[in-house]
Amino acid sequence: MSACGLMSFPGIWGMFDEEDLVPISALQHVLFCERQYALIHLEQLWEENLFTAEGRILHERVDIEHHESRRDFKVEYGMAIRSLEYGLIGKADVVEFRKSSDGGYVEITPVEFKRGKTKTEDWDNIQLCAQALCLEEMFLIDIQYGQFYYFQEHRRSDVDFSGELRRKTTDMIDRIRAINSLRKTPAAVYNKKRCDCCSISDICMPRALNGGGKNVSKYMSIQTSKTLADGTE
Repeated sequence: MSACGLMSFPGIWGMFDEEDLVPISALQHVLFCERQYALIHLEQLWEENLFTAEGRILHERVDIEHHESRRDFKVEYGMAIRSLEYGLIGKADVVEFRKSSDGGYVEITPVEFKRGKTKTEDWDNIQLCAQALCLEEMFLIDIQYGQFYYFQEHRRSDVDFSGELRRKTTDMIDRIRAINSLRKTPAAVYNKKRCDCCSISDICMPRALNGGGKNVSKYMSIQTSKTLADGTE
């Protein structure tokens, strides 16, 4: 057990089965808030707000599966990716392939489109690095960097997949596996900056449940009982 009471997993676990694959999008959820991750992925609860709706619409436009190809360059849009070694599955907005003279690939670059602007946190970078881990396994090639296109900035920016970013990415995959193994939603801890913009704040109720260790299932049971009681009066 680690100091926080969660099981510790090695960085590479071997081969996972299809049903055990973790969505790459879950990495952003667990980085933003472990309770948010558990509510969405363990308790299957979700609500959309303006920000998530704009992000979803953007990705729907980008992720229409098709490709463009020239003699030495190919672009895949909405490409399904996975890693059985790391236990990941997802979809890449854009993947650019540079071909060699013999038809192989000398360079592969994942490109992710985002509605906002560059973040100070590593949330987006870790998600992109996870895409690179999948592509490296799928095409047996080292991927040195990826790119973001943030619509508020109207330009591409590079992300270096250094050893440090790779370590953070595999650590977050470990963390997800640990949370999944406990099957327990973390207690609510109110953080104004994050909670007030969270799409599932009304479900989580961080102010009401702050530090109480209550879970949503218990809350919903109470609310259902109240609704039934009101209907019989």
